[in-house]
Amino acid sequence: MPSLHIQDMPEEVYEALALRARLEHRSLAQQAVVELSRIPELLARKRRLDALGRLKKRIASENPRPLPVTPADLVREDRRQ
Repeated sequence: MPSLHIQDMPEEVYEALALRARLEHRSLAQQAVVELSRIPELLARKRRLDALGRLKKRIASENPRPLPVTPADLVREDRRQ
């Protein structure tokens, strides 16, 4: 199994990792593996948020098209049925 040795880790990162390890009753190495295993999920979430941001910009830049039927007409029609 591959291993990883980290040199010159910022003190605040080490302290945060150590705290989370204590709170989760894990060793520092176990907690590091847990945290690092979350990276693919976080990257996928970032890609989805980026795509959503692009979609919002595209929608905001487009001219609104009139609806073929008003929402009130749809409600009235639904109530008649």
